[in-house]
Amino acid sequence: MRPFLLGLLLALTLPPFPFGFFAPVVLAFLLQGGFRTGFLTGLGFWGLHLIWLPQSFTALFGPLGALPFLPLVLLKALSFGLLFALTPTPLARVGGWVVLEWLTEQGAFAFPWGFLGYSLVEAPGRLLAALGGVYLLSLLVLLFAWGFQRRLWALLLPWGVLWLLPLPGAAGEERALLVQGNINPLQKVHGELEEATYLRLTEAGLEAHPEARIVVWPETAVWRIPQGTAQVLEGRPLLTGLNLLGPNRAVLYGEGEVLAHYDKTRLVPFGEWFPFREALGGVYGFFFRAFGLEGLTDRIPGEGVAPLGPYGAMICYESVFPSVARALAGEGARVLVLLTNDAWFGPSFGGRQHFALGRLRAVETGRWLLRAGNDGITASIDPLGRVVAQIPPHREGYLLAPFAFREGRTPYVRLGDWAVGLALTLFLLGLILRMRAPGWRNR
Repeated sequence: MRPFLLGLLLALTLPPFPFGFFAPVVLAFLLQGGFRTGFLTGLGFWGLHLIWLPQSFTALFGPLGALPFLPLVLLKALSFGLLFALTPTPLARVGGWVVLEWLTEQGAFAFPWGFLGYSLVEAPGRLLAALGGVYLLSLLVLLFAWGFQRRLWALLLPWGVLWLLPLPGAAGEERALLVQGNINPLQKVHGELEEATYLRLTEAGLEAHPEARIVVWPETAVWRIPQGTAQVLEGRPLLTGLNLLGPNRAVLYGEGEVLAHYDKTRLVPFGEWFPFREALGGVYGFFFRAFGLEGLTDRIPGEGVAPLGPYGAMICYESVFPSVARALAGEGARVLVLLTNDAWFGPSFGGRQHFALGRLRAVETGRWLLRAGNDGITASIDPLGRVVAQIPPHREGYLLAPFAFREGRTPYVRLGDWAVGLALTLFLLGLILRMRAPGWRNR
């Protein structure tokens, strides 16, 4: 029971909860114990951290919507159990935990949620993500936990500094108009996109804010660029999501034509593509009918990450992948633009959690992040991870969002996931110390 409760407490240190300061204190109690401790910790942690899944899906699809929650939590709890079983020393666990986080970003089934580094998302110390990404933040949190476990209470001072560090200003001299259509996600699936809503809001927004340099609509906003769009834009570019039958696409539109496009590369498993569909066709068919999603087909992934001119477009789920934003900045994107449809999260805190995770992409890359959500959160985030402008979610509207084009590359963009290599070294060192010869300590 104690590991389960510690797992619950650990979940409370990650977004959207405001208790990140206590993350290393809770973790200090979790650097010992084997498979059973890890599995029970995982049940508590993932059960609370992902509670938005049944909350969202039951609101949209009824009681059957809660079914995916249990197997996902069990699998994630099993990963914690294996981590604890394979890390017999605290130092090995510190390194192994970060390596496990990195592994969850890899492959077609990637689900990079629940990283410990996100406990610092509300702390000025998140600025360190520019050096080594969220993985460096996770490693720092775990190293502080290791120190607290060894009763090195003097570490409370540098840990506190991470929460009190003053940050410099970041001026955003440009302006973008971000449009929030607030369309029911099930209407989108059935092809009812209400394209006129985006034209109406854009026209009203540009009339109120003619200084806007670019207009941004969210993920899958329209089937095609609506007639009359060029006249409303009056020479401004439009970055929008297209709800095509195959790829999940973002396009840069200007001068009456599509100038460039990007197809989403990181698709949501069991949401945008359905593994083993030939073998499990009957099972999928049952759930599709139960959820009112008959005819749902797999999305086609894009061939690679590439910016649209100076704009680095990410689509929804991709904002939780540090590698996607890093690749965009490395390819020359001067501002990040996230098109998302968080209406699927319904009344749960999932949308706020997704928003918080994506904020670190701005810090890692040293870029402004413009976020246009179908029902929110629509916001502008500066390169230090601060939310400088936003509008309330769950209503239609528009936001005049400050931003700036930024050059240069942060150490994280240049060097990548070096913190994971350091974590792997600590993991191996912890194992070596565990396997030292008898009597070594006394020599």
